[in-house]
Amino acid sequence: MTERAAEKRVNRTKRLIRDTLTELIEEKGFEGVTVRDLTERAKINRGTFYLHYRDKYDLLEQSEDEVIKGIVQLVHEISPIEAVAYTSQNEPFPIIQKLFEYFQENANFMKVILGPKGDPAFQVKLRELITETFLNKMAKEINSEEMMVPVEFLTTYVSAAHVGVIQHWLETGMEKSPREMTLILAKMTLLGPGHVAGLKK
Repeated sequence: MTERAAEKRVNRTKRLIRDTLTELIEEKGFEGVTVRDLTERAKINRGTFYLHYRDKYDLLEQSEDEVIKGIVQLVHEISPIEAVAYTSQNEPFPIIQKLFEYFQENANFMKVILGPKGDPAFQVKLRELITETFLNKMAKEINSEEMMVPVEFLTTYVSAAHVGVIQHWLETGMEKSPREMTLILAKMTLLGPGHVAGLKK
């Protein structure tokens, strides 16, 4: 077996284990899942599981880190000021749309892990990621003295709101497309709830 073929096989096995973890968390919550549950449902032996993970906690952490890594790769080069300028024209900023497409691709895992039976720490990771890779960049590109509120309150508010919108979208079956969600999020962020709801003229 070539190195590339071996890598593909490992990736398939790890994805199978992650998908199985997702199913089991949805059924019984993470604390109720055992390694035996995982291996029996995935139809693999325990040796295969322990070849990749120390225990179920290591599996959860690696699975979350893989998702986070994918998000980081997408937003690494983003310019918040360019994103605002682009979305203000009622056209979705391509990288933000790609993010929603990525969320859609990983919807089963993200929906469960962000849900009531998942891992509360992942929501914190996601909020911190939004703050560190996007909002903090924006804060550096604008004059904080001209802002109406302190930067740290703005970044906390927006990151929490973004995660809440993503959660709702996943929980309600992603009825809106990634493009539509990009525009919806942009309008809420740029215009504020009052304007969006038609309360301000």
